Amino acid sequence: MRAIPPALQAKLDAGTTTLARCWIVTRRDGVVLGFTEHDEDLVVDGVRCRAGTGFTASEAQQQFGLAVGGSEVGGALASDSLNEDDLAAGRFDAAEVRLYLVDWSEPALRVLLSSGVLGEVRREGLHFTAEVRGLAHRLAEESGRLYTATCSADLGDARCKVDLTNPAYRGSGVVAGLPGGSLLVADGLDGFADGWFTSGRLTWTTGANAGLAVEVKTHRAGAEGVTLALWQAMPEPLAIGDAFVVTAGCDKRFATCRDRFTNAVNFRGFPHIPGNDFVMQYAVSGEPGNDGSRLGRS
Repeated sequence: MRAIPPALQAKLDAGTTTLARCWIVTRRDGVVLGFTEHDEDLVVDGVRCRAGTGFTASEAQQQFGLAVGGSEVGGALASDSLNEDDLAAGRFDAAEVRLYLVDWSEPALRVLLSSGVLGEVRREGLHFTAEVRGLAHRLAEESGRLYTATCSADLGDARCKVDLTNPAYRGSGVVAGLPGGSLLVADGLDGFADGWFTSGRLTWTTGANAGLAVEVKTHRAGAEGVTLALWQAMPEPLAIGDAFVVTAGCDKRFATCRDRFTNAVNFRGFPHIPGNDFVMQYAVSGEPGNDGSRLGRS
């Protein structure tokens, strides 16, 4: 049950209330922002909840069992609170959201109504709408190990153990040309083979996108120079001279782990597990090997 402070319960029972909803958003980088539907700022749990942002919420849906409940919140984009650049850069992805019911005449009287995380965010002009997923959404996330032919670790993490600070797996460069919004010509990567950084991670160190990272879609090294195609356009425009650091990519196949990184001992997949082609395999008259023995590897 939800514990309501006796003083707040007394005001609720009085019939005439002074209530407002407040939202406290905690981003994954530690930045905490507060919003309220009241017409004046309120301090809740040590966080100033700003008024005048147009923050509002839809009806919250909660269900019995383990189904994921949720709601939506919306508001205005403002440069000093929640802006379009931060949303586009993913700084609010999976941010924690706490919804309080507060007595605005005495903000110390409050009750936590719900908590969750931000999901899909939509932007329309200067207005945004964000999905708030209930805590039950974590039950739908994968946990534990999966039996797959490819590796379940991320290159360079504690399970993989490849040292991405090794100069062989790490390069520094600058933007020398911009053929397209998510395609760039790079200087400084001439010593790396074609495809070395495909599926790798590029982190900007200077420029308008400094501190942001993006996955590399393809890395091409040819006579015309080195080009990197990014999986998505950056939130801020790129400029000639923007510097970055990029790390090697891995397609999570056993052969890549063994041959490129000499790391077969730490491979976190099951490369010999039968695939769908084996499951669907059947005998065909006239093909070699159809002598009554078992199909597959001997």
